[in-house]
Amino acid sequence: MWLKSFVVASLLQVGVISAAHAAGPFGSVNVGNWIGGAFSNDQTGGFSHCAATTPYANGVILVVSQNAAGTWSLAFASPGYRFNKGENAAIDVTFDGQEQARLYATAYQSNMLTAIMPLNVVRTFQKASLMVATAGRAVLNFDLTSTGPVIAALANCVSKVKADGLDKAGDFTKGAAKPAATAEKQASPPAGSKVARARSGTGFVVSAGGHVVTNNHVINGCVGDIRGNLTGEAAMVLRVVSTDANNDLALLQAPSTTAFKDFARIRDRSFHSGDSVVAIGFPYHGLLSSDFTVTTGIVSSLSGMRNDTRFLQISAPVQPGNSGGPLFDTTGQIVGVVTGKIPGLRIAAATGDIPENINFAIKTGALRDFLDNSVVPYQTAEPKGELKTTDIAGNARAYTMLISCNATEQADAKR
Repeated sequence: MWLKSFVVASLLQVGVISAAHAAGPFGSVNVGNWIGGAFSNDQTGGFSHCAATTPYANGVILVVSQNAAGTWSLAFASPGYRFNKGENAAIDVTFDGQEQARLYATAYQSNMLTAIMPLNVVRTFQKASLMVATAGRAVLNFDLTSTGPVIAALANCVSKVKADGLDKAGDFTKGAAKPAATAEKQASPPAGSKVARARSGTGFVVSAGGHVVTNNHVINGCVGDIRGNLTGEAAMVLRVVSTDANNDLALLQAPSTTAFKDFARIRDRSFHSGDSVVAIGFPYHGLLSSDFTVTTGIVSSLSGMRNDTRFLQISAPVQPGNSGGPLFDTTGQIVGVVTGKIPGLRIAAATGDIPENINFAIKTGALRDFLDNSVVPYQTAEPKGELKTTDIAGNARAYTMLISCNATEQADAKR
């Protein structure tokens, strides 16, 4: 019962800067675990805000609201918080390990921090599946479910109450606009126009100067900035240095002000069929973990499709998003660049059989030629003692990047 009372109190307080005197809820917002409605300001009797809240197992309650002026806010509440009223705090929020923003929060109540959300943060919040909030040494994870519909319902709540009044408040979930159009009015693109959509892959740093290797198909067709970020760190804008469409390689570079703790070394010895390999990357980013994933296997063949000797065939499972990622031997040296998997549906249509676990990586010979032609001071290394897979992954964390951009649907179709 105490939790329900605290949730209601949180809803009352969060909508506007001085909403300590509020009443409600009027009507209802019920989306997944989110509950809320419309609230009035008791001092004026007028409409104050619409808000919805959901509790988490970490003891924190998230409260999202939009006030009568259209301003969005995000609040972090807990009965265990003890803030001084008026205390300020910077909260860094990272969505799906990719988009990051800094929110400036104020404690208008002793048990809650409330921050204004700019529209771009609202749009990211409503599409994300995971939010990591960092304030000082505190790091909290929030699995975001139903955020798109709840943002839509709150926007619908504000619109309807402003038009019809609190006395006609009802179920604001019904008739809510589609999530993509709630945070900000968006015009439909003209017929035949190129629509940008998010795309992601993997890359890895190969020099102290911040040179990053990935696949050409990861960045081909990108519009606007190409971003790279290590797990849990802010994204940086990468510039394109050179590309090789024939060998599906691309070279990017981080800003000169960026410092990397380490970078990958390329194996300087021959490799054999049957040798063990470790693939690291960001498959299905936004649907799976925001951290990179690690898979293991062997070198199945020293050539790719139709005996293409530029490629290795590997059994380590890879998925969309692994493209451009590092392939390691058991000593932690680079032995290839993951480039893709066999087109299962096309093979099945041609043969009547579904291929399993047939994946490919670009050999280091092609990679080194590409880096030589790009005048990159990479380093090679002799294979030494074997490492545990956990140690290989731990070392790779310092230089394995999520690569992301917006690309046109036409470009994605060509992939």
